[in-house]
Amino acid sequence: MTKTYQPHLKKLGLTYPQYIAMLSLWQQDGCSVKALGESLMLDSGTLTPLLKRLEVAGLVNRNRSLEDERTVLVTLTQQGKSLKMKAIDMRQKMMCNHQGDIENLVKLKQDLQELTQTLLME
Repeated sequence: MTKTYQPHLKKLGLTYPQYIAMLSLWQQDGCSVKALGESLMLDSGTLTPLLKRLEVAGLVNRNRSLEDERTVLVTLTQQGKSLKMKAIDMRQKMMCNHQGDIENLVKLKQDLQELTQTLLME
């Protein structure tokens, strides 16, 4: 999957892990690094450098919470928000390139999510 996305993501200036992080932030902007890591199943050692690169690219801001300075919040910049429309267009192109049945893709996604949950329980 990563290889399939690479040419499209290159146009967006994102790596696949950065894209996944941005997808999560587009769904829930202003979340904590901890919550983002949990949703992406990434530890802070992996997530922090990824977020730093997104911040340098001008797509996100990382700031300490006013309520609890131990918590770092990640928010999208205007540039990060505007990238969403380009990414949606990319996803639509990817779906158009898919030769199979959409229902099979949905089923595959569900199966992979179930497998992930099963593996996490062990």
